[in-house]
Amino acid sequence: MTSVEIIALLAASCAAGIINAVAGGGTLVTFPVLILFGIPPVIANATSTLALVFGISGSLYGFRARLAEVRPWFGTFIPVSIAGGWIGSFLLTHGSENTFARLVPYLVLFATILFMLQGVVRRRVAHQAASGEAPPIGRRHLLIAMVFQFVVSIYGGYFGAGIGILMLASLGFLGFSDIHRMNTLKSVLGSLINLIAATWFVLCGLIDWPRMGVMTVGAVAGYYLGATYSQRLPQNIVRHLISVIGLIITVVMFWKLR
Repeated sequence: MTSVEIIALLAASCAAGIINAVAGGGTLVTFPVLILFGIPPVIANATSTLALVFGISGSLYGFRARLAEVRPWFGTFIPVSIAGGWIGSFLLTHGSENTFARLVPYLVLFATILFMLQGVVRRRVAHQAASGEAPPIGRRHLLIAMVFQFVVSIYGGYFGAGIGILMLASLGFLGFSDIHRMNTLKSVLGSLINLIAATWFVLCGLIDWPRMGVMTVGAVAGYYLGATYSQRLPQNIVRHLISVIGLIITVVMFWKLR
């Protein structure tokens, strides 16, 4: 690695850590930067996942007081999350790298759109909490939520960007209205999906270890800064900036495929 690449990877992973701590969507920064430096898409995805998984798991520390509130749901969602995360990572490692490379622009666009919808979902949750409105939690709704979580987990194991907002939508449909409780359960499940995928990628030898080490340092710093100063940041500006970056990356990647 050149000094320019080291600095770029540190900056990108630090920014991703801050973004994930504040809003989510850090993969939209780390993955394209690795691609920019010539890393093959599958290895870039695996390396980015492992570099960020430590920081994502670390976010659970901030929700430790609420873990007991969501523990009753672990038995429902953890098994499907593990299975889906493994299937997604298996599909990535056993599919054609050329196919994945061609899917990347669509995956980034999909993740960017999901990120842009975060505000809508959060407003919906806030409205439910204020009005006392909550969808019924019946067996049918629970089954649909489990199937949806399974599909989200497959996508998370395969690519991962945007799974947080998908899980928030599912939990809102199930009847959750406390955003802190939702974020706690989302963090547990998201960390587990990424951990399963990262473990599989390591076993398959897909990690670029020198770059992963550099990015881990940046990600840890970014998560610390994001967790410490997130209340002082204008989150609307951060969200708009990430959305613009995601759209620009999508356009560039579509252009490269021509």
